[in-house]
Amino acid sequence: TGVQTCALPICTKILPYFKDKRLSEIKPKDVIAWQNTIMEKGNEKTGKPYSPVYLKTVHNQLSAIFNHAVRYYGLTANPAAKAGNMGKETNKEMSFWTKDEYLKFSEVMMDKPQSYYAFEVLYWCGIREGELLALTPADFDLEKGILSITKSYQRLKGRDVITEPKTPKSVREIRMPDFLTEEIRDYLKSLYGVQPDERIFDMTKSCLHHEMDRGAKEAGVKRIRIHDLRHSHISLLIDMGFSAVAIADRVGHESIDITYKYAHLFPSKQEEMADRLNAERKDGEPDGTDNG
Repeated sequence: TGVQTCALPICTKILPYFKDKRLSEIKPKDVIAWQNTIMEKGNEKTGKPYSPVYLKTVHNQLSAIFNHAVRYYGLTANPAAKAGNMGKETNKEMSFWTKDEYLKFSEVMMDKPQSYYAFEVLYWCGIREGELLALTPADFDLEKGILSITKSYQRLKGRDVITEPKTPKSVREIRMPDFLTEEIRDYLKSLYGVQPDERIFDMTKSCLHHEMDRGAKEAGVKRIRIHDLRHSHISLLIDMGFSAVAIADRVGHESIDITYKYAHLFPSKQEEMADRLNAERKDGEPDGTDNG
């Protein structure tokens, strides 16, 4: 039958490197050295570097081993977590619209109220597509201007299915801007006989994507994905000067690390920091008077 060899990353990339060490002996510096080795060698069969996605996957497998040891075998810490990841989670480019691009898009969507209001909520609240399509009148407190995210929508085997949100952190309350609160008030009034627990955006994801195509083409703006409206909302908040912690709370990121993936969008505060430090230094200088 022949000998079968293990081709999994744990067999080919992790065990050969760490086989002579106990888990408790492996330090963050050892993980970093291993990362550098993996990245420098690349794929020996093709001679090309490994893709960022593959590197991320391999590192996650190593980290999972340490996490298991921490949880069940008394290992004090995960050195792979301390070392930091290599690669990236996805090859998809993070695209977004500026506020001006979105406003051009929204203007041409006004001919179809349901589509217009759906995109208004996506852009100005930064919610996920499934969260939008699960919304009911009961999710809106129009007196306080609060939108509650408690569920998500998906279509499975030809049936509408309402599930829990993506993560526990996704259950959240979002304060809407006043203009959006009024828009939603008008929209709900237009839905004759809608019940508190009925979906207010009774459309499919494919319909929403079709509307996105149509609006982008008519408005003359670049086509982005539906999920990129969430990126657009986050980039807008960054541009307005809000902290990563505040943004993560609003959009329901499970970890602040997810928000920091947008770090390249945060404006540099170096000049402001230097000015503030100058002011602090001057405040502490003696004023030249002799009080003795």
